[in-house]
Amino acid sequence: MNISRRKFLSSSITATSAVPALTLFGPSAVFSDDTVLIPHATHFGPFNGVIKNGKLVGVQPIGSVDAMPTKMLTEGVLSRTFHETRVDYPMVRKSYLEGMTSGSGDTKPELRGKEEFVQVSWDVALGLTSKAILDTIDTHGNEGIFSSSYGGWSNAGIFRPNVLQGRFFNLIGGHSTTSGDWSGGASQLSLPHIIGDMEVYSPQTAWEQVRDNTEVFCLVGCDPFKNNRIEYRVADHQMYPRWEAIKKSGVKFVSINPQYTITDEALDAEWIKIIPGTDTALFLSMCYHVYTTGQHDQAYLDKYTEGFEKFLPSLLGEGEDGSPAKTPAWAAKITGISENKIIELADMFAKNRSQFAGSWSLQRQDHGEMQHWAIIAFSSMLGGIGKPGQGVGFSWHYGNGGMPQSGKSTPSGMSQGRNLVKSYCPASRITEMLENPGKEFDHNGSKHKYPLVKMIYNAGNNFMSHQQDTNRLVRALNANVETIVVQDPWWCASTRWADIVLPASSTLERDDITSGGTYSNDKVYAMKQVIEPQGQALDDFEIFRRLSQLFNCEYQYLEGKTKLQWIQEAYAKSSATMPFKEFWKKGIAPIEVPQEANKWVRHGDFFTDPVNNPLATKSGKIELYCQDFADYDLDDCPPIPTFIEPHEYLGNAKPGQVHVVSPHPRMRLHSQMANTSVREVDNVQGREPCLMSPEDAAANGIKDGDLVEVYNERGSIIVGARVDKRIMKGVVSIYEGCWPSVDSKGRCNSGLVNFITSTKASSKLSQATTANTVIASIRKCTDPDGPNMAYTKPAIQEMTAKPDPSIYGLARAANLKDKMTADLSPGEKIFYQRCTVCHSPKEPSHFTQLQWKGITQSMFPRAGLNDGERNLVMEFLLKNAKDAI
Repeated sequence: MNISRRKFLSSSITATSAVPALTLFGPSAVFSDDTVLIPHATHFGPFNGVIKNGKLVGVQPIGSVDAMPTKMLTEGVLSRTFHETRVDYPMVRKSYLEGMTSGSGDTKPELRGKEEFVQVSWDVALGLTSKAILDTIDTHGNEGIFSSSYGGWSNAGIFRPNVLQGRFFNLIGGHSTTSGDWSGGASQLSLPHIIGDMEVYSPQTAWEQVRDNTEVFCLVGCDPFKNNRIEYRVADHQMYPRWEAIKKSGVKFVSINPQYTITDEALDAEWIKIIPGTDTALFLSMCYHVYTTGQHDQAYLDKYTEGFEKFLPSLLGEGEDGSPAKTPAWAAKITGISENKIIELADMFAKNRSQFAGSWSLQRQDHGEMQHWAIIAFSSMLGGIGKPGQGVGFSWHYGNGGMPQSGKSTPSGMSQGRNLVKSYCPASRITEMLENPGKEFDHNGSKHKYPLVKMIYNAGNNFMSHQQDTNRLVRALNANVETIVVQDPWWCASTRWADIVLPASSTLERDDITSGGTYSNDKVYAMKQVIEPQGQALDDFEIFRRLSQLFNCEYQYLEGKTKLQWIQEAYAKSSATMPFKEFWKKGIAPIEVPQEANKWVRHGDFFTDPVNNPLATKSGKIELYCQDFADYDLDDCPPIPTFIEPHEYLGNAKPGQVHVVSPHPRMRLHSQMANTSVREVDNVQGREPCLMSPEDAAANGIKDGDLVEVYNERGSIIVGARVDKRIMKGVVSIYEGCWPSVDSKGRCNSGLVNFITSTKASSKLSQATTANTVIASIRKCTDPDGPNMAYTKPAIQEMTAKPDPSIYGLARAANLKDKMTADLSPGEKIFYQRCTVCHSPKEPSHFTQLQWKGITQSMFPRAGLNDGERNLVMEFLLKNAKDAI
């Protein structure tokens, strides 16, 4: 579906008549003397904002850098900047304002997401925010304040809201946080025990090695053509032409997936349909087949793996667990793939140099720790891990995995500092934390307790869209949380359920700096302010500066530097050699990538010399039997790769039910871009698309374009049918991340899939999400409750009386001075400054010394640390790891 230019322009300028019609200017466009180009960069790509007579008139992609500018850049960035859902002024939920200013304390939390907001001044909004912080600390300690802002995805720069928020709260004694994330939560904890690194956030073998050595490339749920459209930093889409080169070299692509993806189409992959949640069974059965037919590499297993002799009995059906042999016939009944096809696949992989690319979605399932482990076991039996063009990779779909790495330093900004509060919850367990304060939980082999949370501060994150079982979350919030503060540019899901809303500026309305390539680290980008902030929005840096001023720690927050000085210092820490003034004018500074990077092979050093380059596991080898897991003695995480029946899947579903998968969207970054004109590319009748098979559609009287209700005991959503043979019977696919709108019947009228997903943890090891383990029923929707209202503003009133500032009790802030963070050691400062802004753990005590040795192999290159900095950080981590003496 294409979007007409007229339709795009009309949706792009609805917010203000002062903004002229906006358009796309190609990289070769010629401009008049009164036109100024201002360089900027986003998750969706770098560009020049085109300014004429002081007005933004369009966007110009940088063709020399971005190999494939997408509509998210050329249309979406501008559409969302001026969209009607911008939060233009500070807001407070009506009942919360009345309850706090009257002294009654009756804030009616049950009205969150339902009632109108009141427009207030910044003084009132920050005064009430400060009061909530101080009240919480007085009654419950700093532990009672919870940060849900873990990810740092809101913009591409160094001034990410989660970093600035952490810095502010750590200056006043800290706050409870999350550990891990939704994206790779199961594998980021399990794989360091198994193969010595997180793997899900690690660079992939250089693409030339695949082109020149790989014969079969197996995509397991992996869709790099879709997911690499965005980046944690700045997308340049440079892997797309390289994928074409790999294809032209004659590599055969196989895709194991319940749906046929745009990657499969582009690479002409053979599609193998599989029942969701059963990949472990498939790979175990292929392990069985290559072993019993003598196609395994015993010499490799002896030299590079540990525990094969303990793994083998279970494979053959001779183990102590009493499970049957993992034959292709056994797996066929579970996976939906025929026995003959499983044998054919195993033979093909064994006879050819095979690379396995596993998606993150595989481990966002019940017992998700097992999926990647089973792939590792199979590749180990083929003797492939560490060989050019072979082995495993679990990040081919992210960060343009496959691009050569510079290995150089990137810009780094402000340190979050030391958090004196050690309480946390795994990222996907927020609901359980709110419901069960003080309850003990397992995590990575240790026991912890959930904190008692009474206040949530959410900056640059949309936790209401990505937390599972939305209805249960809402109940937990209303019953247990006194104040929710959300700092965001838009009226997204989290903002709508807030008590206090602080309007943050968009990425175009602030200065910042970033780098290009999560793995390649080969460019530095200037993110220069293109336009003035909309309404009364402030950038996150300024919002937390004002809060730190109220809490008497402004100097510590700023360290005596202006924002531009922070940017200049960040640039100086990078390996870019262009003078700063020239860089700030041009907008891009290259970082040299050494020629040898084109020959790099994941796990190649280990394969070449496993004695001098051991993996960071207990054995120094690939663990097919994990002694750590055996020692933890968890009933849902056995010490060998094991297929454990999911709590709900097609194998135990009722007749007519379907399995719901929720992949990353094609035209969004999670919930970012949901409110823009580009949603019309995929949406059906203003709602999320639901891909379903012709058989399932016919069985339920559904036609392409119909509205469909998808429901289970957790909730119900209304989506639009896309009937297509590119998904297997019994499975429906609904993108994650849209903004919700609840109708009068309690259904999400927008199609937010998390209204029907489960909060069940993957296992007691990781406590990760199982968002892809979902069974539901479907029916044609004949009673929609009006149009989808998710992308409109809530009702807003103007404030009639200004509160007396004395009610904030700001004098109490003076008592927090003695809690301010002490001076950090050099390694500690670098760790909190550069290594914890996204997926890496926030505390050294979350991992053992050995695990840190493995994790840092990919963490250090992402952070762009030089050898001296790496040594300082490693010294700090080993001294403070959970098993340090």
